[in-house]
Amino acid sequence: MDRPSTARSIGALAALSVSTFIYVTTETLPIGLLPLISADLSVSASAVGLLVTGYGLMVVFATVPLTRLTYRLPRRLLLTSLLVVFVTANALSAAATTYGVLLGARVVIALSQALFWAIVVSTATGLFPSRVHGRVVAVVFAGNSLAAVLGVPAGTWLGQQAGWRASFLALSAVGLLTLVAIALLLPAAPPGADPVTKGTAPDSRAYWRLMAVSALAVTGAFAGYTYVTPFLTDVSGFPDPAIGPLLLVRGIASLLGVAVGGHLADRDARAAMVVPVAAQSAALLGLYALGHVPIVAVVLVALAGLSFSAMCTALASRILQVAPGSVELASAGVSTAFNVGITAGAFVGSVLLPGFGVRSTALAGGLLSLAALALTITKSSGGRGPRLPDHGAAGERDAVP
Repeated sequence: MDRPSTARSIGALAALSVSTFIYVTTETLPIGLLPLISADLSVSASAVGLLVTGYGLMVVFATVPLTRLTYRLPRRLLLTSLLVVFVTANALSAAATTYGVLLGARVVIALSQALFWAIVVSTATGLFPSRVHGRVVAVVFAGNSLAAVLGVPAGTWLGQQAGWRASFLALSAVGLLTLVAIALLLPAAPPGADPVTKGTAPDSRAYWRLMAVSALAVTGAFAGYTYVTPFLTDVSGFPDPAIGPLLLVRGIASLLGVAVGGHLADRDARAAMVVPVAAQSAALLGLYALGHVPIVAVVLVALAGLSFSAMCTALASRILQVAPGSVELASAGVSTAFNVGITAGAFVGSVLLPGFGVRSTALAGGLLSLAALALTITKSSGGRGPRLPDHGAAGERDAVP
C-alpha cells in the first residue's frame, strides 16, 4: 500500500482544516451579507435568514443517511467529489439572479457538508498514530473556529466592497485550491481510514452517553450564545459598537479552546470531557448571576467560547475510541445530535426571552450544561487516554502536527 510521507500527511491535514474553514464560513456567511442579498434579490430579511436555518436543518436530516450510502467509498474520491460540489454550488450561488436558485445552491452545499463532517475527522486521524489524535482533531477544528474569527468577517467585508456575489466566488476559488491539495496529498487509502472500522475501545453505552451529553451541552451553549448580543447590551450595559470587538474576543478564546481540547484529549480522556462541560456550566450560570458587571461578563463570555470549542474537540476525539460500529456512522450520529442541539438551544431561548428576559437564557443554558455534566461524570469509561495500537503509517510514528 502507498505510504504517505510525514510532510505529505501534514499537508493533507492542513488542507482538511482549510476545508472545515470554508464549509463553516459558507454556512454562516449570509448572516453578514443579509442586507446586501435582501436588497439585490428583493426578498425579506427572514427569507435570507432561511438560507442559514434551512442549511442547518438539511445537515441534521441528511448526515446519517448520506454516510450510510457512501461509507464504502474511498475517502480521497469522496472528499474531492464533495469539494467539486462545494466549488460548483458556490459559483452557482454567485451567479444566482433569483432567490430560488440561491436557495437551491445552498441546499446542495448543505448536503455535501452533512457528509463532509461525518468523514473528515476519521480521515485526518487515519494519517497519524493514535497517541496524537487529539492534536490532529484540534488542527481540523481550528478551521471551524477561524471561520467565525476570520472567515465570516472577511467575507462580509468583501461583500460590502465588491458585492455579495464576490464573497461566494472567493469561497469557490479557495475550495478549488483545497480540492487540488487534497487530491494531490491525501493517499488513495489512508491508513486507519477503513470506513467500517470500529472505535479503538468500542463501548455502545459510552457512545450513547456521549450522544446525550453533546445534545444537552450544545442546547445549553446555544440557549445562551444565540442571544449573547442583547445580553451584552441590555444586561451588561455595553454600547452597540462594542459588540463586534467583544465577539472577536470570544472567537479568539474559542480558537484557544480547540488547542486545549486537543491537548486534554491526548492525555486524559475523562478530563477532556468533564472540564469543558463544567467550565461552560460555570460560565453560563456566572453570566446569569454576575453578567451585569461588564468586565466579568467579558471574561465569562470568553470562557463560554473556550469551553465549548474544547468540548467539541474532545468529543470528536472520544468518538474515535468508543464508536461501537463504523467510526464515520458514529460521527454522523453525533453531528446530528450536535445540530439538533443548536436548533433546540435557539428555540429554548426564543421561548424564554419574551416572558423572562434575556438573563433567563443564560440560566437555562447553565442548567442544561449542568445536566450534561452530571451525565458525563455519572460513569465515564476510561481514565487516561488508552494506550492502543497505532493506526498511523509506518515511518510516521514520530510525526506530531
